[in-house]
Amino acid sequence: MRSDEAAPCSERLYARCMKIGVTIFSTEYAIDPVELGKRLEDLGFESLVLAEHTHIPASRRTPFPGGGALPREYSWTYDPFLTLTAIAGATERLLLATGVCLVTERDPLVTAKAVSTLDHFSNGRFLFGVGAGWNEDELENHGTDPKKRWKVLRERVEAMRELWTTDSASYHGETVEFDDVWQWPKPQQKPHPPVLLGASTPKAIERAVRYCDGWMPSGLGGVTEWGPLVSELRQRFADAGKPRPSVSIYGAAADLETLKGHAAAGVDRAILRLPCAPAEEIVPLLEKHATLIARFA
Repeated sequence: MRSDEAAPCSERLYARCMKIGVTIFSTEYAIDPVELGKRLEDLGFESLVLAEHTHIPASRRTPFPGGGALPREYSWTYDPFLTLTAIAGATERLLLATGVCLVTERDPLVTAKAVSTLDHFSNGRFLFGVGAGWNEDELENHGTDPKKRWKVLRERVEAMRELWTTDSASYHGETVEFDDVWQWPKPQQKPHPPVLLGASTPKAIERAVRYCDGWMPSGLGGVTEWGPLVSELRQRFADAGKPRPSVSIYGAAADLETLKGHAAAGVDRAILRLPCAPAEEIVPLLEKHATLIARFA
């Protein structure tokens, strides 16, 4: 056996070690999420990423970033934490993730508890993808000023880190304020599940370095050269004295050449997007996508 075959993944070997996961808007009219989780694990997929929207305002003041009418599934999504907990009980290896949890629409004390609980029920298989949200009227219904959403996201993530890692936690910010509180259980993963910033804005890398553990940009935005961005992210993490960050491309195209490009750029995980559809449509698609997994194993 050659020495590189025996070694763990390193920078030199990432092109053949990229993992493949999927994301879906899980709804009552799509494939049952527990069935989906079991099939993904059986087929060798690494992860399942679930989106979140608590509701969609009927006013539709905020234009859909994808253009055109907002897809139906945005107002039908299951709660991601309850859904992932159900899937955790039916699987053993599949990583379970939010993509993204709209932290700007959630109380940080309650969300920190949900993350810790899910991390225990999944035996440390949770990845915490977070985002600031794009729907301004949705944010306002939760009492969040859209102009301050990035500050709200940062402070709530920082506050949750304190709750996960400190016995008597406190946090004093502009939008989050509490002093000397106790909260258990702490997450099973130490110091806590990886926090992945789901954002593709110009300041995304800067924000990821400041308060996250990795980056989960969208592959739907037309970026084809990920190498320089991945290199910049990892260099800035190193300069900040932080551990090497993971990079996941959300909504990656299920195309071999595109995925080869992601792998060559040093991407750790490609997350393929599934339609919000019933099992009879999803299962054949999973079997087709599964043929890609061995190319990067």
